[in-house]
Amino acid sequence: MAFYLVTARAKEDRLGELRERLEAGEFQSMHPFGRALTRSLTGARAKEDGSAVWEEEDYCSPPLAQERAAVLDRYFDNLQVQRTTEGEGWRQISALPLLFPGLRSTAG
Repeated sequence: MAFYLVTARAKEDRLGELRERLEAGEFQSMHPFGRALTRSLTGARAKEDGSAVWEEEDYCSPPLAQERAAVLDRYFDNLQVQRTTEGEGWRQISALPLLFPGLRSTAG
């Protein structure tokens, strides 16, 4: 298992849809990554330049291949990944505002 700090340009016109799908827990049943992806996107942060950033747990090579095909490419462009250790990515971005403030996810 590897952990990545993911930075991507959100497709602004689709963020409302993504929020609704996260709130409904729609991605959780996607195997093998649904629960981790839901947790990651629920906690995603917004950078000043308009990009989104989050820590992602991943097993794919190349990184996020399944997640991109199933979900991420619909909502984000220019995904970049940087290897990190578990929790370090979240620590690096903890001061940034949430991408989805007040989001209530059924992730668990």
